Amino acid sequence: MRILLVEDDEWLAESTARALRSQSWVVHTSPRGEPVPLSLNQDPYDLLILDIGLAGIDGFETLRRVRAQGSQLPVLFLTARDAIEDRVRGLEGGADDYLVKPFSLNELIARVRALVRRSQARTGNTLQRAALRMDLEARRAFIGEEPLALSAREWEVLGFLLARADKVVAKEQLALASSGWEQGVSDNAIEVCISRLRAKIEPAGLRLRTVRGLGYLLEEA
Repeated sequence: MRILLVEDDEWLAESTARALRSQSWVVHTSPRGEPVPLSLNQDPYDLLILDIGLAGIDGFETLRRVRAQGSQLPVLFLTARDAIEDRVRGLEGGADDYLVKPFSLNELIARVRALVRRSQARTGNTLQRAALRMDLEARRAFIGEEPLALSAREWEVLGFLLARADKVVAKEQLALASSGWEQGVSDNAIEVCISRLRAKIEPAGLRLRTVRGLGYLLEEA
């Protein structure tokens, strides 16, 4: 899981990031809110943890800009403010949850897990890695906001690989996974399909690597 933590208190940012990384999560930190919308566009994150009392633009304005660009990323507010109206304002502005400082790191980790579970339930019909997104219900694929043209065969193979990203998939599995292929499909037919997909998904920041003697591996470039 990839998390962007926006906190201008250096000690708190470091201790919070360390606790999150202890769960084997990737955590990037930023002391300011201004770069956040661009960072979310450029990198795939699963959660934004956002302090309200930031220098420069505060957490409320940062969240407004994030939601204005269409991001549905789960957002957890961190705040030292006790006023109920601040919590209400944050939730109405698009935050999914909040924690009041000082907070227990164990509670933070539990809140993070719960938010990501809810987010995954909402996006159960979508596969996404880096800038590539596959809408399984609409049977449409996108790189960023640009539609990606795929044949029926390419759709089946890419969906199978994307659901198993970072795992080696054998040619035999790909043949069986594609509804339009016979079990005895030639190795050459699979290789042609893989070659076409490789070129199509490269702009999304993905690499489709051949693992000699084993199969194929879809990973971030």
